[in-house]
Amino acid sequence: MHTYPLIRDLVFVGGGHTHALVLRRWAMKPLAGVRVTLITPGPTAAYSGMLPGHVAGHYDRDTLDIDLVRLARAAGARLVLDRVFGLDPDARRIHLENGDPIGYDLCSFDVGIHTPLPEVPGFAEHGHPAKPLDDFADAWARFTAGQGPARVVIIGAGVAGVELAMAAAHRLRDAGRTPSVSLIDKGPALAVLGATAQRVLRNGLSEMGVTLYENTGVERVRGDAVVLDDGREIVSDFPLGAGGPKPHAWLRNTGLELHRGYISVDAQLRSLTDPSVYAVGDCAHLTHAPRPKAGVFAVREAPTLFTNLRADLTGSQRRTYRPQKDYLKLVSMGGKRAIAEKNGLTLSGAWMWRWKDRIDRKFMDQFQALTPMPAPEPPKDSVRGLRAAMGPKPQCGGCGAKVGRGALVAALAQVPEPARPDVLSLPGDDAAVLRVGGVEQVVSTDHLRAFCEDPVLMTRVALNHSMGDVWAMGAVPQAVLAHVTLPRLAPELQDRTLRAIMAEAGRAVTATGADLVGGHSSTGTELTLGFTVTGLLEGPAITLAGARPGDALILTRPIGTGTVLAAEMQLAARGVDVVATWDQMARPQGAAAEVLRDAATALTDVTGFGLAGHLLGLCEASGVGAKIMLDAVPLLPGAKVLAARGVRSTLWPENRAAVAGVAVPETPRGALLCDPQTAGGFLAAVPSEKVARVLAALKAAGEPSVQIGRVTARSGQIEIVD
Repeated sequence: MHTYPLIRDLVFVGGGHTHALVLRRWAMKPLAGVRVTLITPGPTAAYSGMLPGHVAGHYDRDTLDIDLVRLARAAGARLVLDRVFGLDPDARRIHLENGDPIGYDLCSFDVGIHTPLPEVPGFAEHGHPAKPLDDFADAWARFTAGQGPARVVIIGAGVAGVELAMAAAHRLRDAGRTPSVSLIDKGPALAVLGATAQRVLRNGLSEMGVTLYENTGVERVRGDAVVLDDGREIVSDFPLGAGGPKPHAWLRNTGLELHRGYISVDAQLRSLTDPSVYAVGDCAHLTHAPRPKAGVFAVREAPTLFTNLRADLTGSQRRTYRPQKDYLKLVSMGGKRAIAEKNGLTLSGAWMWRWKDRIDRKFMDQFQALTPMPAPEPPKDSVRGLRAAMGPKPQCGGCGAKVGRGALVAALAQVPEPARPDVLSLPGDDAAVLRVGGVEQVVSTDHLRAFCEDPVLMTRVALNHSMGDVWAMGAVPQAVLAHVTLPRLAPELQDRTLRAIMAEAGRAVTATGADLVGGHSSTGTELTLGFTVTGLLEGPAITLAGARPGDALILTRPIGTGTVLAAEMQLAARGVDVVATWDQMARPQGAAAEVLRDAATALTDVTGFGLAGHLLGLCEASGVGAKIMLDAVPLLPGAKVLAARGVRSTLWPENRAAVAGVAVPETPRGALLCDPQTAGGFLAAVPSEKVARVLAALKAAGEPSVQIGRVTARSGQIEIVD
């Protein structure tokens, strides 16, 4: 929640080292009135300084990665997981591969480089570029997990290639494989280093058994070998491209002045074409002081970029970036040894590696020491008991800010039975069934308080959440109305946000077969999105009341959204786990509903009351009991670990109290049974003879569903087998 109106859009394109450091500074010193956005393809950014150590096996993947999800949360930034393919400086819009353009008032590029070796035939099909680092690290992990001889050919030497060659040989030898590592350079290797450093590294290559081919080109790459320009063939299982840096081709679509493909910037890191655009790191060319592509410059650009962005937004004075003339080159040598060179001085040995390790870990530690949003303090003049009522932490978004089952059931008990003959009463179900001209229509509405800063993601999730009751009753979506509450925004930002929400809603609704017919908007303290949905029944409505003893209980999706989202707000969740949760919630369930429509005797979507609460509701309505095999209940990635740490959604205590009569095991898995779900899966009672067919059909529909138990004759009794 933003205390002040948002009036300017600041967009960071790419999660490179400079941007990561600037966002960390922003988290410590935010600027009121600015909506910050980070656009990046994935939830993490690999730190290049530790990549050779990762290849050698000294660092695990988590140590290598900067968690951009945690960083964005700490900085209060909207995180958009997409790739950029162009820029319209006149309209100030950034074009995305998979989404609508994002508007900006000020933006900065830090998208790095890549090493695709496009000039080498066959490399695109068989090779592995060292950058982007995330893709390479994944490919290397798969390769090192194999068996037998391991033949690695590295194309492109230089310092990066030499480091990777020695690291690869060390890792494969440690893994018990027989490594054969070759290093190919079309020119003289290590020309950027002095004679002493070159001699030490050449000796290191020889000691590690690396074969060096200098002044040698590559003709093509095959699936089984790398063919040199003189006709020789080097057998290869893993061709690795570590050639010189290449700018991203899509930078040509930005309309900005480029230098050999890199964005030309001035001494203040601003584009020469458009002063509202900045560029830093390897994707930028410093016109006032050209420098080689090295991480040290990206790191040192961060204070200047942070100062200048704030200067543009506040009207204060910008500063000039003055890069150092020479820089320390620290090169690891496979094992825990390294060499250091600066200003002609060369040092090497195990203590150099320890020094490099200390520098790298200190850099990464900056992104671990992030603090979550503190609980708001009550005003000085407040009623007694207000602090206790507010709780020890801010209300999480993992429960959609819903009320508990007990309070809701008590309130609904006051609602009179329908008096109209065309309004059907279905006790326990969340949607209404209306009879119109001989056709039965389901109508339901739901809404979500935003759990992230991205209105497009929230639109997808809120729509699926709102569709759940209609799908669960066996209806086909018909018409949808949107309900949007926007936080306080400047008119231009309001326009950008509403356009993005309605464009995404239109696409998502159309994909379900329904029509978006309009909506309503208002302003409030934070973003809230909801939808009213109507659906048509082609047969009798599927209710909570049809389950029979002997039916199988099928769950279509893992649980744990409330726990993961609560942890994300506390900066306690891994970004990759958060993104897996977002992806599940954003995935429509129409195909799964269609499978269950003709098979389920009772059906409900698992949402705010948690799996235990919704199961209890189904049992009470059907007059049956249930037996659940706890180990069979699928969990979202990271949910069990977080539950074991005591992470709970705000609604969890009420959900647990609502099923007080159920003996829920006091284990992490048991705790997750009461976890409130957002856009959760379906819980279906299915006759036993249909189970195999239904599970196969659900899997084919993209929902790897499982049987978690069965319906019993013990009315209202739920047995959980741990």
